[in-house]
Amino acid sequence: MEWLVLLVLAGAAWLWYDSMQAREAALDASRADCRRNGLQLLDDTVALAQLRPARTESGRLALRRVYVFEFTDTGDNRRQGSVVLVGNRARAVELEPHRMQ
Repeated sequence: MEWLVLLVLAGAAWLWYDSMQAREAALDASRADCRRNGLQLLDDTVALAQLRPARTESGRLALRRVYVFEFTDTGDNRRQGSVVLVGNRARAVELEPHRMQ
């Protein structure tokens, strides 16, 4: 019984650590995409919107996470974007329609 409790705690600790790494990867991807498009990332943060199992390109089981963030194109509005991660790798960054500079 004690082994089961330790196993559950170890799994929870791994999930927390993996989630922190994924969050940092999503934040880096959103910053880079905003910088590349001449946009400003607001609040310098991302929020987890979806979590589910998925397969990587090599066929391994991983977690697919979708993070959302807000950005501005003019400085006085808020638009929403999202980052899709499979494992800890960003697969896609999507941005709401915005003014091109």
